Amino acid sequence: MSEQIRDRTDGGYGSERSRGVNPVVGVAVLIAITVCLAGVLAVGAASWSLEATGPDAAFDLSVDGETGEVAIGHVAGDSIDVRNLSLVIAVEGTELADQPPTPTVGAPGFQGTPTGPFNEQADPEWRSGERASVFVADTNDPRPSAGDSVTVRLVVDDQRIAVLETTAT
Repeated sequence: MSEQIRDRTDGGYGSERSRGVNPVVGVAVLIAITVCLAGVLAVGAASWSLEATGPDAAFDLSVDGETGEVAIGHVAGDSIDVRNLSLVIAVEGTELADQPPTPTVGAPGFQGTPTGPFNEQADPEWRSGERASVFVADTNDPRPSAGDSVTVRLVVDDQRIAVLETTAT
């Protein structure tokens, strides 16, 4: 019995001296957790962008070096209003002298009639599953030839939505 009394008075577990430390340690741990969570939330909030992004869609590109056809397939994703779309076509890293407006018919530097929603007579909504194409004229420089690397940049409302690259066949 005298041993139990001694344990309570010599600073052991459950003594008067250790009872005041536990709440202080608990408060310190809670403050540390709160500060860490606030830091994580601040970093997460800072990484969010409030700017509107362009449509989210996937495309494929094919180029016929013989006919000059640049064809783009809308593979999946959001519909695109081609009235808000601009194309920038480059051959071997050099942009064409004349770029195709969309939608259009008879644009300088292009021959024939564009297909799909690139044609101004078509529905301007470019939906998944549809293909659109333009035909680069011999007068446009540089005109794609078989084996040339061709890049097409798609931009909607000043937001780049895709950069496509292929080799002309």
